[in-house]
Amino acid sequence: MTLIESVRLRPILDSRGNKTVEADIETASGGFGRAAAPSGASTGEHEAVERPVEEAIAAAREHAIPRLEGAAYVGDQREIDQILHAADGTEDFSEIGANSAVAISMAAAKAAADVLGAPLYQHLGGAFRGRSFPTPLGNIIGGGEHAAEATAIQEFLAAPIGAPSIRDAVFANAAVHQTAGELLRDRGEAPAKGDEGAWAPSITEDVAFEIMAEATDSVADSFGFEIGFGLDVAAAELYEDGAYQYGTDSKSTAEQIEYVAEMVREYDLVYVEDPLDENDFDGFAELTDQVGDRTLICGDDLFVTNTARLAEGIERGAANSILIKPNQIGTLSDTVDAVELAQRSGYDPVISHRSGETEDTTIAHLAVATDAPFIKTGAVGGERTAKLNELIRIGDGTS
Repeated sequence: MTLIESVRLRPILDSRGNKTVEADIETASGGFGRAAAPSGASTGEHEAVERPVEEAIAAAREHAIPRLEGAAYVGDQREIDQILHAADGTEDFSEIGANSAVAISMAAAKAAADVLGAPLYQHLGGAFRGRSFPTPLGNIIGGGEHAAEATAIQEFLAAPIGAPSIRDAVFANAAVHQTAGELLRDRGEAPAKGDEGAWAPSITEDVAFEIMAEATDSVADSFGFEIGFGLDVAAAELYEDGAYQYGTDSKSTAEQIEYVAEMVREYDLVYVEDPLDENDFDGFAELTDQVGDRTLICGDDLFVTNTARLAEGIERGAANSILIKPNQIGTLSDTVDAVELAQRSGYDPVISHRSGETEDTTIAHLAVATDAPFIKTGAVGGERTAKLNELIRIGDGTS
């Protein structure tokens, strides 16, 4: 193991043109790691706290960096992450900011991999992982917090579950995106794009379901393998005054559960994320009981990559899958703890990007390192294709 020699932080741009935190770590033996924090638009109330970038950098320089430089070994990820927790002193990284913490944590892992001369996924996962690849979930049609004047449901996601390789899956999602755009234009729509590169037309949910079904079927016929689709409802963003608001329509919790279950059955949805409010464990449990044997019911805002909230969900039978976002919890150690608890409990972990992204590819390596069955990282756009292309490189053994 080698000591951390220097930690440098700087503000850079994310994909929405906002500032985020980038960290560089150099070791005494010449190892180097660089990582950048993403930022979400649709965020859960229980997430670790992202501070304004200049404040996060200043706080980390004052409280965390002096404890790391010349004192921490990059080969011991848990030690580094424990130092970050101790330097912060809160339960939610509200002192140094989860944006500073996660950038430093990921950069340290990359520096350790550089010292070892190994790819990051191998450093994180060990010698026996790296042969299983996640199915990418590609955002095709979007609305909610990611696009104005579009669908209330936040994301309609392509899922190439029959793809024989990660390369085929990546290209299939891109083809679904292109086909959906053509179908929208054929209907007289001229869709713009949302935060994650998804089409953001002013259409109803019913039309979006029709477009997705047609686009995925068409591409599946062309590629020769099964392509399903799923949703990120982001229901916490719809929940107001005890009901779910779809424009002028309002659904009670019972009606929301019935609606989602009906869509699962009608369209054979393979994935449904955040179908209910972020505090409704009982509603998640009811929906999981109804359709959890035929689809993934995934908790994002419900769990926020937090083992305590995940443990509560497991005990109550709420969901059967968890979305994993390192910046939601602040460190790689906490992130992997959530993945491993999910896997031990029969929940599928889905490694995920955020709507405000950078070119950082850590989550691609994390998905391979943890044998995660799915990764959610968009279908098009440079900050999204950075992760997808990295997965292709890992598959080719060139990363």
